[in-house]
Amino acid sequence: MLIDWTHFTPWAALAGGVLLGLASALFVLLNGRILGISGIVGGLLRPRAGDMGWRLAFVLGMLVAPGLYWLMVGPTQPRIDANWGMVVIAGLLVGVGTRYGSGCTSGHGVCGLSRMSPRSLVATLAFMGAGFVTVFLIRHALA
Repeated sequence: MLIDWTHFTPWAALAGGVLLGLASALFVLLNGRILGISGIVGGLLRPRAGDMGWRLAFVLGMLVAPGLYWLMVGPTQPRIDANWGMVVIAGLLVGVGTRYGSGCTSGHGVCGLSRMSPRSLVATLAFMGAGFVTVFLIRHALA
């Protein structure tokens, strides 16, 4: 087994994890809400009075942030080892999974586990297990 050392980025991963954890903790402390992307975006599709402003600002921030990164660091070329059909199928499966699981990886995996939610533990084990099996099948069994 070869290790791809060019994509081994422990410091960047640690910094991202710290920022995500800090953002999640601040969001729940200041707003009393879980920082789950599927729930935030889903709330835009079923609007309630007084609830649209912060949801739109959050989604806008997620869309503007890569542009700011590009301006500061310069263009980067992401590496995606799949064709567009696979990307679309994967996106649809993730969307269906978030509906069945009543939340996404950030809602269950970051916020739910930090609250010691048994439901989030089961959901996180399920989507991590499904991811491991999928990667193994695509890269090793079907390759």
